Amino acid sequence: MGKIGVAVIGCGTIANSAHIPAYLKNEQAEILYFCDIIPERAEAAVEKYGCGKAVTDYHEVLADPEVEAISICTPNRMHAVIAVDALRAGKHVLCEKPAARTYEEALEMQRVQHESGKILNIGVVNRFNDQVNRIREYIQEGRLGEVYHVYLSFRSHRSIPGLGGAFTTKEIAGGGVLIDWGVHFLDLVMYCLNDPKPITVSGETFCRLGKDIAGYTYRDMWAGPPVPDGIYDVEDSVTALVRTEGPALTVHGAWAQNIGENEMLVDFMGDKGGIRLQYGGDFTLYTAEHGALVKYVPDGKSRNMFETEIGAFLDGIRTGRRQPSHIDIVLKTAKIMQGIYDSAALHREIEL
Repeated sequence: MGKIGVAVIGCGTIANSAHIPAYLKNEQAEILYFCDIIPERAEAAVEKYGCGKAVTDYHEVLADPEVEAISICTPNRMHAVIAVDALRAGKHVLCEKPAARTYEEALEMQRVQHESGKILNIGVVNRFNDQVNRIREYIQEGRLGEVYHVYLSFRSHRSIPGLGGAFTTKEIAGGGVLIDWGVHFLDLVMYCLNDPKPITVSGETFCRLGKDIAGYTYRDMWAGPPVPDGIYDVEDSVTALVRTEGPALTVHGAWAQNIGENEMLVDFMGDKGGIRLQYGGDFTLYTAEHGALVKYVPDGKSRNMFETEIGAFLDGIRTGRRQPSHIDIVLKTAKIMQGIYDSAALHREIEL
């Protein structure tokens, strides 16, 4: 059986740090194209990795019958556009998170996926994180009892990315810290809880600390430097209460806050036990046994989650097995985020 011909569309940070290395390590894949609207980026990838062809128009990629699968690593604005075109061209798609800028765009992606029958997975990579899967197993086994509340915190002191650029322009990104960081936290929680149905959302978003681009003070800036005459029309912080058919979710997020602490964690609260996950790291399980309070810190090996994600995508192409990041499954996360944005705009609770 020959290798699966792959194209990477968008040759920025996530492509170079995650997708491309994972494909190169997987014996099932062969990268045929690097595509980017900035020619130098695509050409640099060809030179660096010693494979593929550099192109600037993704339609050229979709016209090649040798390409079976694509990774979409572009800004959010192009996710739905390229995914729909690729599915209609008969390609399997792995699209970076978020699925799209809005829930409506994500629904269109799902509709075309159903029409085409091709795979459409979304890059909610924590579903392939070994520590996250251990937490999911603890919850499914009943080790926490009834999980009634989950607290999600993704907060940083002053960490607005590329202020004035694509990350802070709503027309391109769809939103700020919620759609950038929050999507990972919300989807991780939904996965661990077996994707409960969301019922209501009450949220507020705040566009405050980055509004004065020239006056914004920071230590460093990823995706920078700032664009002094750029756009800043997304939220730098968010708070929300999400009610589901299972636990309630409390959400607190901030790219930037006037508190000099970073907090990246998830607390799962159950009536028999609780778990605190340090995002991207280890977790601790707290419970009571034999009249004493105890805690466990599982010490297990963890694979590279991007390599696991890419492997699952390629395996799905070979076998037809549906992966946990399929568009049908992760749409609930997109629906919750849309609900938070809609609630914030209306300043009231909404039903989902």
